[in-house]
Amino acid sequence: MGIATALVRSAFLVNAVYADSGREHGITAQQGQLLCVLMVKPYGMRELGAVLGLAKSSLTGLVDRSVQRGLVRREADPEDGRAVRVAPTEAGSELAEVFYAETCRRVEALAEGLDTADREQLTALLGRLVLENKVPMVFRESCENAPAATPGC
Repeated sequence: MGIATALVRSAFLVNAVYADSGREHGITAQQGQLLCVLMVKPYGMRELGAVLGLAKSSLTGLVDRSVQRGLVRREADPEDGRAVRVAPTEAGSELAEVFYAETCRRVEALAEGLDTADREQLTALLGRLVLENKVPMVFRESCENAPAATPGC
């Protein structure tokens, strides 16, 4: 299997985990992704669209549906009174923690068939790929595997 095929198919695996976790918690995979991104910090709409890779209209719909569900709120940006940023509500933060833990467990289970050395190599290679391509922080580091200085751990 080539690198392109392997990466695309692994993306499908991870997307399926988001979808399954989301269904169990009564949210869409996209709402789960939104909540995981907002666990790190609130985002302005433009920045949030870039992080999630969504067009303005798609992001607005996602945020609107999430506001209606009581998962997120729009608030004034303290640095720009004309701008709005999105932050989780208390209920959204609680759901994000549960969704995040379940999603981590399920994603990690995808590699259960690998031995420790293979898991470490896969982690190192994927970590390099993510860092070299400047992938934004869309899923915080699991505290179990994080360096001691990782925020939130």
